Amino acid sequence: MNSKKAFLATLLLVPWTHAHAAPQATPQNPPVPSPPAPFERPVSLKRLIPNLLSDQKKIWLFPLRLARGNDLIPTGAVLGATAALVALDPLDAPYFRRTSSFGGFNRIFTGNATVYATLAAPVSLYAAGLLRKDSKMQSTALLAVESLIDCDLVTGAMKDVDRRLQPIAIAPNGNFAATWFKDNTRYGLSNGSFPSGHTIAAFSVATVVARRYGKHRWVPYVAYGLAGVVGFSRITLNAHFVSDVFMGGALGYSISRFVVLRQ
Repeated sequence: MNSKKAFLATLLLVPWTHAHAAPQATPQNPPVPSPPAPFERPVSLKRLIPNLLSDQKKIWLFPLRLARGNDLIPTGAVLGATAALVALDPLDAPYFRRTSSFGGFNRIFTGNATVYATLAAPVSLYAAGLLRKDSKMQSTALLAVESLIDCDLVTGAMKDVDRRLQPIAIAPNGNFAATWFKDNTRYGLSNGSFPSGHTIAAFSVATVVARRYGKHRWVPYVAYGLAGVVGFSRITLNAHFVSDVFMGGALGYSISRFVVLRQ
């Protein structure tokens, strides 16, 4: 009698077990592939120079991509927005040149302060990575340094070509339209205005951190927010025009994401 009860129980349990088991892969129900791991570009102190050479090749050969019809829309959008802002510079720059409303802000976010803060970010990340034995932190810091160097090379070359005067070099009631090809005294060490070196550096670091730690939703907001503060400080300090800052931000983002991280 007991064996009959056990047999009936088994008959009842088998369908229930199959109904609640994980679905089997069939032609109508193929297995769902797991998402690919995020691309990790090999990075180390030894690879820094080879990576930089590869990055610079991609940067300076970018016009060839445009000639093949690649990236035309985003590039055109950035260039168009920059041209529009350049046209508006003679209208908005005099306000910042004459106003004293940002005195307190400028005393905190000085040029040196923002440089030190930008450099401190990858240094702190690398030190924390060493202490915590966190390879992701260490590689993120190295990628940020790589991006900083890439951006510095691009900025120096552009400044030496366009040699744009900084707003501070123009009298408050001066001509803010005739600014190009005027700062011609420091080839190789140009202090020109276009693009903003502080802004391109800040956005390069922010983009690396935001892209690598984007799963933490607050990280991109903080990273890009701080980079935006750096960019705004360059305008209120009369070190750069709005168009200089915009192009600096666009270049910092693009070089970090598409050249350094290659995402």
